[in-house]
Amino acid sequence: MKQVVTFGEIMMRLSPPLHYRMSQASSLDVTYGGGDANVGAALAHLGVPAAHVGCFPDNAVGQAAAQHFRGHGVDMRHCVFRGERLGLYFLEVGASLRASRIVYDRYDSAFANLQPEWFKWDEILKDAQWLHWTGITPAISASAAQATREAIAAARRRGLTVSADVNYRRNLWQYGQRAQDVMPELVAGCDLVVCTEGDAEDLFGIKPEAGAENSFVSMSEQLMARFPNIRQVIATRRATQSASHERIKGLAYAEGHYHETGFFDINPVVDRIGGGDAFISGFIYGRLHLPTVPEALTFATAASALKHTISGDINVVTPAEVHHIVAGNTTGRLLR
Repeated sequence: MKQVVTFGEIMMRLSPPLHYRMSQASSLDVTYGGGDANVGAALAHLGVPAAHVGCFPDNAVGQAAAQHFRGHGVDMRHCVFRGERLGLYFLEVGASLRASRIVYDRYDSAFANLQPEWFKWDEILKDAQWLHWTGITPAISASAAQATREAIAAARRRGLTVSADVNYRRNLWQYGQRAQDVMPELVAGCDLVVCTEGDAEDLFGIKPEAGAENSFVSMSEQLMARFPNIRQVIATRRATQSASHERIKGLAYAEGHYHETGFFDINPVVDRIGGGDAFISGFIYGRLHLPTVPEALTFATAASALKHTISGDINVVTPAEVHHIVAGNTTGRLLR
């Protein structure tokens, strides 16, 4: 099987142990993650060959971040090691009524300062069948946006499937270009997008039609009309009960048909970070291995639900474990 290739920034994550507040912490737990790379790592655990492309500082911290993903089975040979700084984020994990909080420290990272010519996309993608990116990547810098543009163009030349989680984060777009000016060209090269009604309005000015029976279908139809390459739109719906209790279901619009799953109930939530990445990686796996969109959607939503029970950014689950949940085995009984 050919690879799924992801492109984006990897950061160091620092968290107080035991649900401590930052003000209580005398130590911080270290792991690494990034929206795009988390997808690749989750796919590797699902048995799908995955490679990640990024830029790390040329020092021991950069090597440690890359090694973390190699340890999850991700091919990192196309990564570049230049620059001095790895982006950081600090996560204070909430509980019950107290929400989790994140503080980012990613300015002037090695990835933000990458040069597009460092990445020879036709060579990188020669063993690939799929390219995945997120809206975080072109938000980081003009050069990262240009590299994303070139990756998508190469993927389309080579006939790869291209997917994106549009993931609009308003505060990231700080380098003088608006997301509304950059993202449409990039999304135009996609076959599959993760996009909510809110993201569609913020990025593309698309609103569900007044009186529409289903706002997600209305948005998806308009998105596909605007960007004819798009064949599938997916998203999750959340019914958050507290920081420790979440309910999620999956939505999809594909080939003129709407699909949704039932809710998966997660209580207690161990770690919310990476839940969306687990969803799209599960859907990619499903489209590669399962016969129908509804089956892929159910697999993806179950994978995301499982991620909420796992510490760290990466969904460390096997296909058998996801299928076990899909089959209704959600009581958490001891497996021997």
